[in-house]
Amino acid sequence: MSLYSFGLEPLSCHAWNKDRTQIAVSPNSSTVNIYQKKGKEWTKIHELKEHSGRITGIDWAPESNRIVTCASDRNAYVWMLKDGVWKPTLVLVRINRAATCVKWSPQENKFALGSGAKLISVCYFEKENDWWLSKHIKKGICSTVLSLDWHPNNILLAAGSADLHCRVFSAYIKEIEDKPGPTPWGAKMPFGEVLLEHKDCGGWVHSVAFSPSGDSLAWVSHNSAISVADATQGKEVTQLTTDHLPLLSVFYGSETEIVAAGHDCCPYQFSYKGPGKLEFVKKLGLTKQTSKNSMSAMQHFRNLDKKATTDEDDNELNTLHQNSITQLRIVEGQKANVDKFSSVGLDGALVMWDFKP
Repeated sequence: MSLYSFGLEPLSCHAWNKDRTQIAVSPNSSTVNIYQKKGKEWTKIHELKEHSGRITGIDWAPESNRIVTCASDRNAYVWMLKDGVWKPTLVLVRINRAATCVKWSPQENKFALGSGAKLISVCYFEKENDWWLSKHIKKGICSTVLSLDWHPNNILLAAGSADLHCRVFSAYIKEIEDKPGPTPWGAKMPFGEVLLEHKDCGGWVHSVAFSPSGDSLAWVSHNSAISVADATQGKEVTQLTTDHLPLLSVFYGSETEIVAAGHDCCPYQFSYKGPGKLEFVKKLGLTKQTSKNSMSAMQHFRNLDKKATTDEDDNELNTLHQNSITQLRIVEGQKANVDKFSSVGLDGALVMWDFKP
């Protein structure tokens, strides 16, 4: 594990470039800062300034080297590096509420954007007019879309929302791609088709993630639960309610291992081996050693009397992050075999974690 600090501002989201030498982060403001690693230090090399509202989502396409950002100003921009300068292109997302999350598709020919307008904008590039157009998925969505993830086939799109639902839609755009073949989620896939709608999530669905094969879907909700829907088993849903604080971000480290993190300030590992077999494995990372390991009985009672607490250093958590983890990202390895992942949090810190299934 390694800990880096980017100041005192909370980090709401982050994204890596292809070779993981650069990172784009937003310090909870309307700008995106791009840092490059030099030795053990991170040096700021670019600043993306076009949004007028707080940045809510960043995604960096590894092959095309394009960055997409969205913000509470109801806009999204696709950024391209030209002559050493990042230039933005406006996207016609057509929403009247804040954008909340954004994700490139695996083939990088389109991206999905969630918003408070009770819809998902699936955006693709139109060469004739040299701009990004959008198509809207609205079916059944009754509140803000909080999270998105693409199926490996580049067609299916999972979405978690504040109406306590988790859904899988078809995001097939006939203008830019071939007709998709059948999947365990369904065979007919016109644009906007609902292939899964799980109504009983028990809380806002903060994050969704497809497995490397795309056959199962994991999500975390505000009732401190993690759930998995298995398409190969009739879309059966297995839910595990944890005794942790709510989790905010989730991803697959392998076909059976899942990592999630949130308000508990540290990542947890779970294992899914089939319907009804979703289990907590372990808490990841070492706990911080407090400077005072032993305390005299007299000191113990003095602290109890003075501050109603037994610990002298009671304002520091024994985890690397000192506040909620907002987002997890894969750093090394493929989705089916992750070696390293990163987390950012409200404490302004970036932590790199080693992952061993």
